[in-house]
Amino acid sequence: MMVRAVIVAVVLCAGSVSAFAQTPGAPETPVVVTQGIGIIKRAADQAWVSVAAETRAARPADAQRQSAAAMTSVQTALKNLGIAADAIRTTSYSLQPEMEYSGGSSRLKGYVARNQIEVRVDALDRLGEVLDAAGSAGATSVAGLRFDVKGRDALEREALRLAVQDAMARAQAMASGAGRTLGSIVRLEEQREATVTPMPYLARTAMVERVDTPMSPGEVEVRARVTLAIAIH
Repeated sequence: MMVRAVIVAVVLCAGSVSAFAQTPGAPETPVVVTQGIGIIKRAADQAWVSVAAETRAARPADAQRQSAAAMTSVQTALKNLGIAADAIRTTSYSLQPEMEYSGGSSRLKGYVARNQIEVRVDALDRLGEVLDAAGSAGATSVAGLRFDVKGRDALEREALRLAVQDAMARAQAMASGAGRTLGSIVRLEEQREATVTPMPYLARTAMVERVDTPMSPGEVEVRARVTLAIAIH
C-alpha cells in the first residue's frame, strides 16, 4: 500500500507540472513600427577628382620613366596652385604589356604605365583652374569628379536627430489613429544610406591647351534613416 501511494503521488505531481507548462503566458504588448528620414541640404564646398598620367613605350622601364615624369609635372602644377600635399594621394599604379591581335595571332606592341592620383579641392572657385592645370601639365585623363561638404560627420548626426523626430511623429500619428497612446521605445535602429551627391561625369584625354572650364557644384544631400518600434497602450 505504501508503494502504491508513492506512485500515485508521483503521477499527480507530473500532471501538475504538465498543466503549468501549458498555461499561456501574458499577452504581448502591442507595438507600432515605423521609419523616419532626416535630410539636410548644403551647398557643396569641397570636391575630389581623379587625375591620371598614362604613357606607352617599347620597353617597360621607358614607360615607367615617362609616366613618372608626367605625374611629377602634374603634381608640381597642382602644388603651385596651392593644393596641399595631404590633399593629393595615389589611388592606383599599373604597368602592363600592350598586345596587338591580328589574324588569330598576337604580338607584343609595347608597355603601358598608368599612374592615378585623387586630388581634394577645398576652394571650389578654383576647381576649373585645377582641372585645366592638371591637363596642361601632362595628365592624360581627368575623371570621377564628385562634390561633398566639409564637416560631414556633424551634418550626419543632425540628419540622424531629424530622422528620429520624424519616426516619433509618424508613430504618434499611427497610435492616435488607433486610439492609443505611445509607451516606451522597444527598438531604435539606424539604417545606413549611401551618400547622395551630385556626380557629373568628367573625362578628358591628351589635353595640351589651357581652357577655362566652368563648374557648377550645386547642393549636397546628407541623409539619415532610422527604424523605430515603440509600445502603445
